[in-house]
Amino acid sequence: MKTYQLLKTKNIIFLVTALIFTSCTKLDEKVLDEVLGNNAQSPAGALAAAYDRLGDGTFVDHGAVFSLQEYTTDEAILATRGSDWGDGGKWRSMHEFTWASDNPIVTDNWNMLTNGITRSLTAIKQVTESSIPQRTLFLAEAKGLLAFYTYTTLDLFGQAPYRDPMDEKAPLEMKQAATEIDNLILQVEALIPDLATLGQQSTHNGRFTKEAAYGLLANMYLNRAVFKDRYAASFNFNEKSVNTSETDMDKVISYTSLLINSSKFSLLSNYFDNFAIKNSGGSELIFVVTQKIDYIHNGSNSFAYVCVERNQKPSPLNRGTNAACISPEFYASWDGNHEDPRFERKYQYADGTWFMNNGPGSVPATDLVPNSSPGVPWFHFNRGIMVGQQYGPKLTSTNTFEMTSDGRIKVSELVMEKSTSTKMDFTPALNFSKPTQAVFAQNEINRGARCFKYEFDPEEGNGSSNVDIPLIRLGAIYTMRAEAYFRKGLTTEALADINRLRTSRTREALYGNAPGVAIPSLNEAILYKEIAFETYWELLRRPQMIRFGKFEQPFSAKPTTQPFRRIFPIPQATLDVTKSIKQNQGY
Repeated sequence: MKTYQLLKTKNIIFLVTALIFTSCTKLDEKVLDEVLGNNAQSPAGALAAAYDRLGDGTFVDHGAVFSLQEYTTDEAILATRGSDWGDGGKWRSMHEFTWASDNPIVTDNWNMLTNGITRSLTAIKQVTESSIPQRTLFLAEAKGLLAFYTYTTLDLFGQAPYRDPMDEKAPLEMKQAATEIDNLILQVEALIPDLATLGQQSTHNGRFTKEAAYGLLANMYLNRAVFKDRYAASFNFNEKSVNTSETDMDKVISYTSLLINSSKFSLLSNYFDNFAIKNSGGSELIFVVTQKIDYIHNGSNSFAYVCVERNQKPSPLNRGTNAACISPEFYASWDGNHEDPRFERKYQYADGTWFMNNGPGSVPATDLVPNSSPGVPWFHFNRGIMVGQQYGPKLTSTNTFEMTSDGRIKVSELVMEKSTSTKMDFTPALNFSKPTQAVFAQNEINRGARCFKYEFDPEEGNGSSNVDIPLIRLGAIYTMRAEAYFRKGLTTEALADINRLRTSRTREALYGNAPGVAIPSLNEAILYKEIAFETYWELLRRPQMIRFGKFEQPFSAKPTTQPFRRIFPIPQATLDVTKSIKQNQGY
């Protein structure tokens, strides 16, 4: 569905005809991702379509919400690399801050998010008019999804469309962030009694539960001051909350504490297990996009795929694409913290072999790609932030891994696929020829430290994945509470939360499973870095930079910018057909 149709039509209640879902009474994980039947008008089918929008690109593809929340920050950059990733400059524009209302990334994100609003409103109508036993639960979930899509749209665009789903003649309303943030908070708080507790009523972390509501409310309160006065030089984070005598930060502490103190969740010692192929049901994952390769959208490995070089192959069936990297500034923020278990983790095979990524060698070929016949060897890359010369398997002329004489996977020094005279030596420095343009020559495409936070799936199909994508995660919840404590002047409590994150994570057995090291003190600069150490590459950086007053500052190819860039323009295609919508300031 095109957004201009959403905004122009007299009736917002309709589904994309290509999405056909069956009627069912148990909305389980499978229904959220598979086309099972031909009754799109069932209440469960309409709700499934609303959930489907989360994973149909929106929150799982690097070109979707990720582009707006990460490529505009110091954590991620997608430069033009030789003959690749030019695409009319759309990727560079995110980092150079040159986007306009006709930018395809901006337009696509508006379309996807407003389509999520449409699908949620459709589900609300379908469920409201039904008499199914799950009516109360499904209605609360549909309204929760509406709040989630609306909040994200307000965050990115400052305004979001709405029509009363129960009135076909209702006029289009454009909700404005400054006023709608309070309404959203009240709406989500009102849903809590009707939402299921995670694990009850056949729910899982791919469903909008009470716990998902707590996480969303914490995030809304944390950013409420920004929504209230988007272009301010500073923000009043301790304003009185929406409907109590408590402050916004008190509410953040309250909602995050409900999750932190819950027996349902716990921090993982292996930080990277949160982003692994087998992370489904992980103890930190509160609300996720559930994925599986044999589902309709085949999952998305985009957050991993976009960093991996084309010659870095977890199996002969799959490859990376050599696009995104992190900025020198973000890499430098880790100085003195390379021993942090969240920075890097080496992989150990079942026979005890460690892949050290420091020279030629071999690893066993006993790990096989799932669903491959005959069994295809699976090579495991290390995880975390990758710099320096890279090593791994090479392909033979028959598209199989090079093997040693004793049947192991041969590990060799790698070169860049599209510049074979250039070693795959990932450099923290970028050194653009023109400092204000994120463009590399063909022999410079190795530049940039890479982020291997999400596990790269070896199954066939470039970009496909079994990794569930966290939308609300316990580790990030700790950072929210720490920030709220800090903004209230409770530095001791904030430091305790940051150190809980640090010391709960452990290194691999190669380093004696050593826990992370606590820090002795905390100030705003340290807190800002620590939040990023825990949450990098998770679609959270742009709001963090705005809250901490860092978003306008120059870094890498980004110039000093004006506050109007804190939100994106309404797409020109939408303005052309819906004259009642006003463009955002500065555009």
